[in-house]
Amino acid sequence: MEVESLEGVGGVLTTMCQNVPNEFGLFLEEVSLLRNPLNQISLVRSYAKTIGWGAALRIRFSDLLARMGVSKGSLLKLKIKNAQYPLFLRIGSSDREVLGQIFIEKEYEPIAVESPRTILDLGANVGYSSAYFLSRYPDASVVAVEPDPGNYAMCRRNLEPYGSRARVVHGAVWPERRKLEVDRGDWRDGREWATQVKPAQEENTSSESVDGYDMPTLIGLSGETEIDLLKIDIERSELELFSRNTESWLPRIRNLCIELHGPDCEAVFSRALADYSCDLGCVGELTVCSNLRARW
Repeated sequence: MEVESLEGVGGVLTTMCQNVPNEFGLFLEEVSLLRNPLNQISLVRSYAKTIGWGAALRIRFSDLLARMGVSKGSLLKLKIKNAQYPLFLRIGSSDREVLGQIFIEKEYEPIAVESPRTILDLGANVGYSSAYFLSRYPDASVVAVEPDPGNYAMCRRNLEPYGSRARVVHGAVWPERRKLEVDRGDWRDGREWATQVKPAQEENTSSESVDGYDMPTLIGLSGETEIDLLKIDIERSELELFSRNTESWLPRIRNLCIELHGPDCEAVFSRALADYSCDLGCVGELTVCSNLRARW
Protein backbone atom coordinates (compact mmCIF):
# COMPACT_ATOMS: atom_id res chain seq x y z
CA MET A 1 0.00 0.00 0.00
CA GLU A 2 1.33 3.43 -0.93
CA VAL A 3 0.49 6.34 1.36
CA GLU A 4 0.80 9.69 -0.41
CA SER A 5 -0.88 11.46 2.50
CA LEU A 6 -1.30 10.12 6.00
CA GLU A 7 -4.63 11.86 6.52
CA GLY A 8 -6.51 8.76 5.40
CA VAL A 9 -5.22 6.67 8.29
CA GLY A 10 -6.65 8.97 10.94
CA GLY A 11 -9.58 6.60 11.31
CA VAL A 12 -7.17 3.80 12.14
CA LEU A 13 -5.83 5.82 15.06
CA THR A 14 -9.35 6.55 16.28
CA THR A 15 -10.26 2.86 16.14
CA MET A 16 -7.14 1.89 18.09
CA CYS A 17 -7.93 4.48 20.76
CA GLN A 18 -11.41 3.04 21.17
CA ASN A 19 -10.55 -0.65 21.02
CA VAL A 20 -7.19 -0.90 22.76
CA PRO A 21 -7.02 1.96 25.27
CA ASN A 22 -4.37 0.30 27.44
CA GLU A 23 -1.95 -0.27 24.55
CA PHE A 24 -2.57 3.23 23.28
CA GLY A 25 -1.95 4.66 26.73
CA LEU A 26 1.40 2.90 26.91
CA PHE A 27 2.24 4.20 23.48
CA LEU A 28 1.50 7.77 24.51
CA GLU A 29 3.73 7.32 27.54
CA GLU A 30 6.54 6.10 25.30
CA VAL A 31 6.51 8.95 22.82
CA SER A 32 5.46 11.61 25.35
CA LEU A 33 3.00 13.00 22.83
CA LEU A 34 0.55 14.37 25.39
CA ARG A 35 2.95 14.99 28.24
CA ASN A 36 5.43 16.98 26.14
CA PRO A 37 3.57 18.52 23.19
CA LEU A 38 6.04 21.40 23.05
CA ASN A 39 8.86 18.91 22.49
CA GLN A 40 6.95 17.42 19.58
CA ILE A 41 6.36 20.84 18.06
CA SER A 42 10.00 21.75 18.52
CA LEU A 43 11.09 18.50 16.86
CA VAL A 44 8.81 19.03 13.87
CA ARG A 45 10.05 22.60 13.55
CA SER A 46 13.67 21.43 13.52
CA TYR A 47 12.85 18.89 10.78
CA ALA A 48 10.98 21.52 8.77
CA LYS A 49 14.07 23.73 8.57
CA THR A 50 15.78 21.20 6.31
CA ILE A 51 13.01 19.18 4.64
CA GLY A 52 9.96 21.47 4.74
CA TRP A 53 6.83 21.49 6.88
CA GLY A 54 4.80 19.02 4.83
CA ALA A 55 7.50 16.35 4.90
CA ALA A 56 8.27 17.02 8.58
CA LEU A 57 4.66 16.53 9.65
CA ARG A 58 4.24 13.37 7.60
CA ILE A 59 7.43 11.86 8.94
CA ARG A 60 6.47 12.50 12.56
CA PHE A 61 3.02 11.04 11.97
CA SER A 62 4.58 7.98 10.33
CA ASP A 63 6.87 7.66 13.36
CA LEU A 64 3.80 7.40 15.58
CA LEU A 65 2.18 4.84 13.29
CA ALA A 66 5.36 2.76 13.25
CA ARG A 67 5.53 2.77 17.07
CA MET A 68 1.94 1.49 17.15
CA GLY A 69 2.50 -1.11 14.43
CA VAL A 70 0.01 0.63 12.14
CA SER A 71 0.68 0.67 8.38
CA LYS A 72 4.05 -1.05 8.83
CA GLY A 73 5.56 -1.78 5.43
CA SER A 74 3.35 0.74 3.65
CA LEU A 75 5.03 3.29 1.43
CA LEU A 76 5.03 6.94 2.38
CA LYS A 77 5.67 9.44 -0.40
CA LEU A 78 7.55 12.55 0.69
CA LYS A 79 8.34 15.77 -1.14
CA ILE A 80 11.50 16.89 0.57
CA LYS A 81 12.81 20.41 0.20
CA ASN A 82 16.39 19.38 -0.49
CA ALA A 83 15.59 16.56 -2.97
CA GLN A 84 14.71 17.27 -6.58
CA TYR A 85 12.02 14.58 -6.78
CA PRO A 86 9.71 12.91 -4.22
CA LEU A 87 11.11 10.00 -2.23
CA PHE A 88 9.47 6.84 -0.90
CA LEU A 89 9.90 5.48 2.61
CA ARG A 90 8.78 2.12 4.05
CA ILE A 91 6.95 2.87 7.29
CA GLY A 92 8.48 1.01 10.23
CA SER A 93 11.76 0.28 8.43
CA SER A 94 15.29 1.64 8.75
CA ASP A 95 14.50 3.91 5.79
CA ARG A 96 13.39 6.43 8.41
CA GLU A 97 16.81 6.55 10.08
CA VAL A 98 18.67 6.72 6.77
CA LEU A 99 16.48 9.55 5.52
CA GLY A 100 17.02 11.37 8.81
CA GLN A 101 20.80 11.08 8.56
CA ILE A 102 20.98 12.31 4.97
CA PHE A 103 18.24 14.92 4.66
CA ILE A 104 17.54 16.09 8.22
CA GLU A 105 20.97 15.83 9.83
CA LYS A 106 22.56 16.63 6.43
CA GLU A 107 25.31 14.05 6.86
CA TYR A 108 26.87 14.68 3.43
CA GLU A 109 26.51 18.46 3.31
CA PRO A 110 30.05 19.19 4.60
CA ILE A 111 31.51 17.07 1.78
CA ALA A 112 32.16 19.66 -0.91
CA VAL A 113 33.28 18.48 -4.34
CA GLU A 114 33.66 21.01 -7.12
CA SER A 115 31.36 20.19 -10.05
CA PRO A 116 31.51 16.37 -9.91
CA ARG A 117 30.33 14.49 -12.97
CA THR A 118 30.69 10.87 -11.86
CA ILE A 119 29.62 9.51 -8.47
CA LEU A 120 29.80 5.89 -7.37
CA ASP A 121 27.51 5.00 -4.46
CA LEU A 122 28.52 1.69 -2.86
CA GLY A 123 25.92 0.50 -0.38
CA ALA A 124 23.22 2.72 -1.86
CA ASN A 125 20.49 1.31 0.40
CA VAL A 126 17.19 2.78 -0.85
CA GLY A 127 18.81 5.54 -2.89
CA TYR A 128 18.63 8.51 -0.52
CA SER A 129 22.33 9.33 -0.70
CA SER A 130 22.27 9.08 -4.49
CA ALA A 131 19.18 11.29 -4.65
CA TYR A 132 20.92 13.81 -2.41
CA PHE A 133 24.00 13.93 -4.62
CA LEU A 134 21.97 14.09 -7.84
CA SER A 135 19.93 16.96 -6.42
CA ARG A 136 22.95 18.84 -5.13
CA TYR A 137 25.03 18.35 -8.28
CA PRO A 138 22.73 18.73 -11.32
CA ASP A 139 25.48 17.86 -13.83
CA ALA A 140 26.46 14.62 -12.08
CA SER A 141 25.48 11.03 -12.80
CA VAL A 142 25.46 8.21 -10.26
CA VAL A 143 26.05 4.47 -10.31
CA ALA A 144 24.25 3.12 -7.23
CA VAL A 145 25.12 -0.41 -6.04
CA GLU A 146 22.96 -2.29 -3.51
CA PRO A 147 22.86 -6.04 -2.68
CA ASP A 148 19.64 -6.34 -0.64
CA PRO A 149 16.69 -7.13 -2.97
CA GLY A 150 14.15 -5.05 -1.05
CA ASN A 151 16.47 -2.08 -0.75
CA TYR A 152 17.42 -2.41 -4.42
CA ALA A 153 13.76 -2.26 -5.49
CA MET A 154 13.25 0.87 -3.38
CA CYS A 155 16.46 2.37 -4.74
CA ARG A 156 15.24 1.91 -8.29
CA ARG A 157 11.93 3.52 -7.44
CA ASN A 158 13.53 6.51 -5.74
CA LEU A 159 16.05 7.13 -8.52
CA GLU A 160 13.78 6.46 -11.50
CA PRO A 161 12.82 10.15 -11.92
CA TYR A 162 16.46 11.02 -12.54
CA GLY A 163 16.43 9.01 -15.76
CA SER A 164 19.75 8.31 -17.42
CA ARG A 165 21.63 10.21 -14.70
CA ALA A 166 21.14 7.27 -12.32
CA ARG A 167 22.13 3.66 -12.93
CA VAL A 168 21.14 1.16 -10.23
CA VAL A 169 23.03 -2.13 -9.94
CA HIS A 170 21.79 -5.12 -7.95
CA GLY A 171 25.02 -6.45 -6.53
CA ALA A 172 27.89 -5.61 -4.22
CA VAL A 173 31.48 -4.47 -4.50
CA TRP A 174 34.25 -7.01 -3.86
CA PRO A 175 38.00 -7.10 -4.59
CA GLU A 176 37.33 -9.48 -7.52
CA ARG A 177 34.37 -10.74 -9.52
CA ARG A 178 32.54 -13.57 -7.76
CA LYS A 179 29.18 -14.73 -6.46
CA LEU A 180 28.19 -13.42 -3.03
CA GLU A 181 25.50 -14.30 -0.50
CA VAL A 182 23.21 -11.74 1.05
CA ASP A 183 23.54 -12.02 4.83
CA ARG A 184 20.96 -10.21 6.95
CA GLY A 185 19.92 -10.30 10.57
CA ASP A 186 23.30 -10.94 12.19
CA TRP A 187 24.90 -7.50 11.98
CA ARG A 188 23.98 -4.52 14.16
CA ASP A 189 20.19 -4.34 14.61
CA GLY A 190 19.45 -6.76 11.76
CA ARG A 191 17.21 -4.28 9.97
CA GLU A 192 17.19 -3.25 6.31
CA TRP A 193 20.22 -0.96 6.57
CA ALA A 194 22.39 -3.68 8.12
CA THR A 195 22.56 -6.11 5.17
CA GLN A 196 25.97 -7.68 4.61
CA VAL A 197 27.44 -9.92 1.93
CA LYS A 198 29.88 -12.81 2.09
CA PRO A 199 31.37 -15.27 -0.42
CA ALA A 200 28.75 -17.68 -1.68
CA GLN A 201 29.06 -21.33 -0.72
CA GLU A 202 28.23 -23.71 -3.55
CA GLU A 203 26.51 -26.18 -1.26
CA ASN A 204 24.23 -23.49 0.23
CA THR A 205 21.36 -23.24 -2.25
CA SER A 206 18.90 -21.59 0.14
CA SER A 207 20.72 -18.25 0.39
CA GLU A 208 20.09 -15.27 -1.84
CA SER A 209 23.02 -14.69 -4.13
CA VAL A 210 24.13 -11.56 -5.93
CA ASP A 211 26.96 -10.70 -8.25
CA GLY A 212 30.11 -9.32 -6.69
CA TYR A 213 31.71 -6.66 -8.88
CA ASP A 214 35.30 -5.48 -8.77
CA MET A 215 35.98 -1.77 -8.74
CA PRO A 216 37.32 -1.45 -12.32
CA THR A 217 34.04 -2.97 -13.56
CA LEU A 218 31.92 -0.55 -11.53
CA ILE A 219 34.01 2.42 -12.62
CA GLY A 220 33.49 1.27 -16.21
CA LEU A 221 29.71 1.32 -15.71
CA SER A 222 29.95 5.07 -15.14
CA GLY A 223 31.19 5.54 -18.70
CA GLU A 224 34.21 7.46 -17.41
CA THR A 225 37.77 6.53 -16.50
CA GLU A 226 37.74 8.33 -13.13
CA ILE A 227 35.28 8.78 -10.27
CA ASP A 228 34.89 12.28 -8.86
CA LEU A 229 33.20 11.10 -5.66
CA LEU A 230 33.18 7.59 -4.22
CA LYS A 231 30.75 7.01 -1.33
CA ILE A 232 31.18 3.76 0.63
CA ASP A 233 28.90 2.37 3.33
CA ILE A 234 29.09 -1.39 2.92
CA GLU A 235 28.73 -2.81 6.43
CA ARG A 236 32.28 -4.12 6.96
CA SER A 237 32.87 -5.29 3.40
CA GLU A 238 35.45 -2.49 3.32
CA LEU A 239 37.61 -5.00 5.18
CA GLU A 240 37.73 -7.04 1.96
CA LEU A 241 37.63 -4.16 -0.52
CA PHE A 242 40.74 -2.43 0.81
CA SER A 243 42.69 -5.61 1.60
CA ARG A 244 43.84 -6.32 -1.97
CA ASN A 245 43.82 -5.18 -5.61
CA THR A 246 43.47 -1.52 -4.68
CA GLU A 247 46.24 -0.48 -7.06
CA SER A 248 43.89 -1.22 -9.98
CA TRP A 249 41.36 1.43 -8.98
CA LEU A 250 42.43 3.81 -6.16
CA PRO A 251 44.46 6.01 -8.55
CA ARG A 252 41.19 6.62 -10.43
CA ILE A 253 39.35 8.06 -7.42
CA ARG A 254 39.45 11.82 -6.84
CA ASN A 255 37.46 12.07 -3.60
CA LEU A 256 35.93 9.50 -1.28
CA CYS A 257 33.84 9.32 1.86
CA ILE A 258 33.49 6.10 3.81
CA GLU A 259 31.87 4.80 6.96
CA LEU A 260 34.38 2.49 8.63
CA HIS A 261 32.86 -0.17 10.87
CA GLY A 262 35.46 -0.91 13.53
CA PRO A 263 39.18 -0.60 14.26
CA ASP A 264 40.12 -3.50 11.95
CA CYS A 265 38.40 -1.76 9.03
CA GLU A 266 40.18 1.48 9.91
CA ALA A 267 43.53 -0.30 9.92
CA VAL A 268 43.01 -1.94 6.51
CA PHE A 269 41.82 1.33 5.03
CA SER A 270 44.83 3.22 6.38
CA ARG A 271 47.27 0.66 4.96
CA ALA A 272 45.62 0.82 1.54
CA LEU A 273 45.99 4.61 1.46
CA ALA A 274 49.56 4.69 2.78
CA ASP A 275 50.97 5.51 -0.67
CA TYR A 276 48.42 8.28 -1.30
CA SER A 277 48.05 11.82 -0.08
CA CYS A 278 44.74 13.58 0.52
CA ASP A 279 43.00 16.16 2.62
CA LEU A 280 41.79 13.90 5.41
CA GLY A 281 38.91 14.73 7.71
CA CYS A 282 36.01 13.28 9.67
CA VAL A 283 32.36 14.28 9.44
CA GLY A 284 30.24 12.44 11.98
CA GLU A 285 30.62 8.74 11.21
CA LEU A 286 32.28 9.45 7.87
CA THR A 287 35.95 9.52 6.99
CA VAL A 288 36.53 11.90 4.09
CA CYS A 289 39.51 11.91 1.73
CA SER A 290 39.49 14.90 -0.61
CA ASN A 291 41.90 15.49 -3.51
CA LEU A 292 43.15 11.90 -3.34
CA ARG A 293 46.35 11.39 -5.31
CA ALA A 294 49.20 8.90 -5.48
CA ARG A 295 52.50 9.96 -3.92
CA TRP A 296 54.55 8.60 -6.79
